[in-house]
Amino acid sequence: MLKPIPQFHNEDEEREFWSDCDSADYLDWRKSKRVIFPKLKPSVKRITIQLPESMLNELYLLANKQSVSYQDLIKIFLRERIDSEFHKQVVLSA
Repeated sequence: MLKPIPQFHNEDEEREFWSDCDSADYLDWRKSKRVIFPKLKPSVKRITIQLPESMLNELYLLANKQSVSYQDLIKIFLRERIDSEFHKQVVLSA
């Protein structure tokens, strides 16, 4: 028997709820269907970061060589490093 999904006052409350529970207690995943949202863009948050000018110049050069914007190159570098750090944690805890 599935539990009823509670009403949430905001996204933060809902996010907190789903992070602490097993969705299988609330949803019958055997009845689910795969859907694709082709125009869905991930939410982004603008931040400000101060970098040494020499580092920024190096980023401009590297980005130019790869034909991407320096902001996209920074995101690529961050994604690679984040993935690497999480992979290290999984390997160490195994």
